[in-house]
Amino acid sequence: MPFAPPADFGILGLAHALGDPKDVAATAADYVDDPDRVLLWGYRTYHRSPDSTTPTALAARAATKALAKAGVDPRDLDLVVVADSSVPDHLLWDASAALAREIGATSSPTLLLTQGCASGVTAFQHIAGTFAVREDVDTVLLVTVNQVSEAHTNRMRSNTLLSSDGAAAAVLRRGHGRLRWLATEQITDPTYNDFYRVEYGAAAAPFPPEGTSNLDVDPLSLVYRHFRREPEHLAKFVRTLNTRVRTVYERACDRADVDPGQVAKFLFLNDNQDSLADIAKAVGVPLERTNAALGADLGHCGGADQLICLDTYLERGDLAEGDVVALAGISIGMHWYCTLLTV
Repeated sequence: MPFAPPADFGILGLAHALGDPKDVAATAADYVDDPDRVLLWGYRTYHRSPDSTTPTALAARAATKALAKAGVDPRDLDLVVVADSSVPDHLLWDASAALAREIGATSSPTLLLTQGCASGVTAFQHIAGTFAVREDVDTVLLVTVNQVSEAHTNRMRSNTLLSSDGAAAAVLRRGHGRLRWLATEQITDPTYNDFYRVEYGAAAAPFPPEGTSNLDVDPLSLVYRHFRREPEHLAKFVRTLNTRVRTVYERACDRADVDPGQVAKFLFLNDNQDSLADIAKAVGVPLERTNAALGADLGHCGGADQLICLDTYLERGDLAEGDVVALAGISIGMHWYCTLLTV
């Protein structure tokens, strides 16, 4: 029998919104003392929202565009899902309800996902579950957003990639045959949950020591500190990062009865160019079938990377009907994840 996913839905409308484009070479020295290190990552452009913009406002821009493309009134949405990989506008506050209010979806239930960069991709599985158990749900809005809070993190020093401001929105419709969901897989290894965290501002450490701030903490130091007595385990961890991407990708393909070699695009995080080359080799796809070239002009938009890239490729006409696209990545947690869609 032909493969049939457990929930039948596709993307009716897809759109994205970005902050203002900034030239990496011209601005790197504003963020780091060693701009040459950043330039070696291979990024040409990143996007920064104006200081007055909030993650909710950026998410609303993408949502409004997607709803217009789909021809859907926000009042007709059955569920609003927000996947936020940013520092939120406020604490003890619900970004999903705030977005629903912002776009006029005032009668829709909402769901907030905050598993870092994983949320925008793994959200498809959560939404599939809703479609499966709620026959009255026909139209769902998924919005994934990332806007760097420069009071909490340095966009050029929080990891080995360059963080950017962007949001993507997808209107999902039951029974829609285009950009149809096939499968989602996830691997979690909680051993490394503390890696890359923001040190101060939450309940465990509300305030930094006097005279310091989060910007004085190198998030990568937690990684190095974890392995300081076992350098061989650090090398093993680095290898594990890529091999688990391959594993979760193969599991998703197996679940959807898809030949990995036939996947038209493998869309990963907008990582640095060396990392994307390593990922392509580990997964076994040609680099040109990844988002490496596009990511260099976007920067890393957190959990929105894959959908922003997908929307861009569709706008360019780079994908054909029937093409299978993989959305994959690694996230704080640690999580490895992959969702398959068919154009």
